[in-house]
Amino acid sequence: MKISSRIKKILDCYDSDNPGTKANLARILMSGRLGGTGKLVILPVDQGFEHGPARSFAPNTPGYEPQYHWRLAVDAGLSAFAAPLGMIEDGANSFAGAIPTILKVNSANSLNGEKDAPTQAITGGVKDALRLGCSAIGYTIYPGSESAYSMMNDLRELTAEAKAAGLAVVVWSYPRGKYVSKDGETGLDVVAYAAHMVALLGGHIIKVKLPTDHLDQPEAKKVYEAHNIPRATLTERVRHVVQSCFGGRRIVVFSGGGKKGEDSLFEEAKAIRDGGGNGSIIGRNSFQRPYDDAMALLGKLIDIYKGKDD
Repeated sequence: MKISSRIKKILDCYDSDNPGTKANLARILMSGRLGGTGKLVILPVDQGFEHGPARSFAPNTPGYEPQYHWRLAVDAGLSAFAAPLGMIEDGANSFAGAIPTILKVNSANSLNGEKDAPTQAITGGVKDALRLGCSAIGYTIYPGSESAYSMMNDLRELTAEAKAAGLAVVVWSYPRGKYVSKDGETGLDVVAYAAHMVALLGGHIIKVKLPTDHLDQPEAKKVYEAHNIPRATLTERVRHVVQSCFGGRRIVVFSGGGKKGEDSLFEEAKAIRDGGGNGSIIGRNSFQRPYDDAMALLGKLIDIYKGKDD
């Protein structure tokens, strides 16, 4: 695998990481149709845990089968496939080496209606990721939750173990809980703060939701307004989130969110690209569509990240 100059530059930003971790980061960054560009499109399929099987897969029933998602990710030429333990186990042998994988090592479920202190159970570990040939582990934190500190403590231990084993660390940072308003969950100041926390916690790839122009924290709002931090357009907001991750020295990707129209997804991808983001982690908006439609959609997203808008 020849490493492009763009990827070498990205890897140089991870100054303390060992060759094994950098090699696994390189595998993700050099794989698929976006390989070598510094842009990523990753398929995550943890929604069955989060929302339940019918809500996740009834819109496109082949999705009940784990290997359907493996095939979709491979055939579409994506950068990586992320999923919980059972789904990775179901295709790890059949698709060994076909695409980099990210083992999601913690998960929540919608049967637990905790609002003030949402958290996630640890459902996998570094040894599982190594056994299954994964390139990285994935972990979610909820800044704003009463349980946020315990989630960060667990992440610290998992991150140290993963790095010692030569794996990369991908962190979903989703503000929610007692200390964040509903609008604040996607407010620019809160999303940028949540992304910055992951950089400080040592994450390699940071995943956050696309931010709105809402400012939730009174003290932060004063600073944003005093310094005229641009936030009118999605491109400007993406640029600020990327800036918040060590001045762009960390890989930042954005969630596709709930199912929406193709035009909205394409406009979001253009804003991510133009704002300096590294790409999209897009689940329901791909696997809830029929296979051919999903392939066309993912292909168009890849073309956008390549700079081909037509």
